[in-house]
Amino acid sequence: MEPLASKMRPKNLKEFIGQEHLVGENKPIRIAIEKRHIFSFILWGPPGVGKTTLARIYAKAINAEFFELSAVSAGKEDIKDIVNEKKSGGELFGPKVLFLDEIHRFNKAQQDFLLPYVESGKLILIGATTENPSFEVIPALLSRCRVFILNEFSEEEMKKIMKRTGHKFKKDAIDWLINMSSGDARQMIAMIENTISLYGEITLENLKNSLQSKFLRYDKKSDEHYNTISAFIKSMRASQPDAALYYMTRMLEAGEDPKFIARRMVIFASEDIGLALPTALVVANAVFQACDTIGMPECAENLAHGVVYLSQAPKDRRAYEAYILAKEDAKNYGNLPIPLSIRNATTKLLKEIGYGKDYKKYTKESLLPEKIKNRKYLEKGK
Repeated sequence: MEPLASKMRPKNLKEFIGQEHLVGENKPIRIAIEKRHIFSFILWGPPGVGKTTLARIYAKAINAEFFELSAVSAGKEDIKDIVNEKKSGGELFGPKVLFLDEIHRFNKAQQDFLLPYVESGKLILIGATTENPSFEVIPALLSRCRVFILNEFSEEEMKKIMKRTGHKFKKDAIDWLINMSSGDARQMIAMIENTISLYGEITLENLKNSLQSKFLRYDKKSDEHYNTISAFIKSMRASQPDAALYYMTRMLEAGEDPKFIARRMVIFASEDIGLALPTALVVANAVFQACDTIGMPECAENLAHGVVYLSQAPKDRRAYEAYILAKEDAKNYGNLPIPLSIRNATTKLLKEIGYGKDYKKYTKESLLPEKIKNRKYLEKGK
């Protein structure tokens, strides 16, 4: 039986709801579709906001053969198969559009492999990502793609989508669905479909009872997501590697991006370990690099290695706390005058008015602005 989300999927821009800044009159994706402009692009936005649908509408508009892969499970061979695939009868079919969902999950080696096919035009790439492509996509590939940012659906847009399901809703059910979905239409439709399948009608009580799946409990915007990453950090802070490993594994098993976990470890290395063991930052960065180049499932071993190392490392938050104090002064006092002695005298005039005068390389006198010259951030952070 065809899923409700598939039945409801818009087939053209007339049926498409939302993202007016991209598909409204004279907006870039609408113009590209109307003019059949062939180019590669990346759709960056939260889950369930129409990335896949827009890719399909675009591919159909340019009369392209549409291939869809998930970067979670796809590899180099899958890309080769698409490049080499021919239409039945041996004739090549128009442009080939590769829709690569979760492109941020492709490691550097996989993206490097994909690059020449995009450069040569053998593949028109449409990437979809929930993560900032500036961090997750290699520069060479990113430079050959235009990036479009998609927004969460508004409440009114969610209500329009809800209406298209053909089911009736009471106000309390509508409000609950919108609140729980957080702008994710796919999640909302799945909740509606599950509830109808189990109970036959949509009521607030039935919706709550049907919300049992692991996916929904670990949605990236849910409390469970933030509770788990919080427990992970606090376990490392308390020097409890067993607990930290458990929460790390729990996140990975729920489908969390390993680089999200590794980024938190890089932050932790400076925030909580800091001066007690400076090499912790080197280890954490190495773990992040391993996650980026190797990917799942193998990089889980690198994560585990790093988690145990960081958990067992001595802790010292002085550098972090000193930074917080300095940040408060920077915000509260603005651009206080820098002492003339440490200003850069780049011209004769600047020298004449005192820039660089009486500068001493190894002075013990405060080099802070006059108004805060007695501040001792690092000592206060002990």
